[in-house]
Amino acid sequence: MEAVLDVNRKPLKVPNYLVQVVSRPPTRWSVVPRPEQAGELPEEWGPHYGVCPSCRERAALHGRPRRLECRRCRGEFDVAWDEPYLAEF
Repeated sequence: MEAVLDVNRKPLKVPNYLVQVVSRPPTRWSVVPRPEQAGELPEEWGPHYGVCPSCRERAALHGRPRRLECRRCRGEFDVAWDEPYLAEF
């Protein structure tokens, strides 16, 4: 009933309903709710940030952009605002 994830080389148990296994990587920016103790993320980023589907770079999501260009890899991708997990936020 739980999955064990490797997070920073440490095992982390999470309920398996929170884990989604996919056969291919995402093609859109993932929208990630800001963790409570996210000291490494700038405060001005607000309650969410994006993760690039190509290089996994993190980026601020000012407003609700439909598309975003990654500063690291220069790829431009849609932002996945319609993911079901965001409904609770």
